[in-house]
Amino acid sequence: MLAPDKEKGLTAQEAVDLALTSRRSVRAFLPEPVDEQTICDILRVAARAPSGTNMQPWKVYVVSGDRKDELSAAILSSGVRPEKIAWDEYKYYPDQFFEPYLTRRRAVGFALYELLGIGRREVERMRAQHDRNFTFFDAPVGLIFTIDRRLNKGSWVDLGMFIQSVMVAARGRDLHTCPQAAFAPYHKQIRPILNIPDEEIVVCGMALGHEDPSRPENRLRSERVPLDEFVSFVR
Repeated sequence: MLAPDKEKGLTAQEAVDLALTSRRSVRAFLPEPVDEQTICDILRVAARAPSGTNMQPWKVYVVSGDRKDELSAAILSSGVRPEKIAWDEYKYYPDQFFEPYLTRRRAVGFALYELLGIGRREVERMRAQHDRNFTFFDAPVGLIFTIDRRLNKGSWVDLGMFIQSVMVAARGRDLHTCPQAAFAPYHKQIRPILNIPDEEIVVCGMALGHEDPSRPENRLRSERVPLDEFVSFVR
């Protein structure tokens, strides 16, 4: 466990740092189930995330088993490819990428495909890998996060802090996650299955479960730029 443990010599600081630094996007999971009480514990702890005037603007839909399979099938059988579908609720990325973000985006994509042995011109294999998003990378639990469309940008910041808290709380229980914006444009397929009302925007999904350490994609470790590229000490 990642919690403070005197026998293992972990201090509170070390446990928190380890939970943060060991969090990564896992893209292949074992079928081992995650019990509902553990999921509730993760979400209860994560709900301590801050929000402006304590509005707590997050909503979470938890799916597993047959309902998760139904959700995956609805998206994969929709006939709408991810590269063609409209992001009609909100835009995650800019219309045109620019530096330094373009280079960072390409680097992680190329690194993933290299681990999987997918060449840069193997479009169909790239598509097949991307489609694994919609099975939550075979994780036993899928989460769909939504927010009331009447709220403003500040509440989206709050939602982001809650989502990060979910991922860190999962690491504290030796579980892994993968946040997935890929679900957002498929809200029309998702809504009827999860009974999501129209006033809620589908923001993203998340896979939750136990990592499959045998899969090559889980060897990916994305790089982080040094502090001097994003920190300014104003003295």
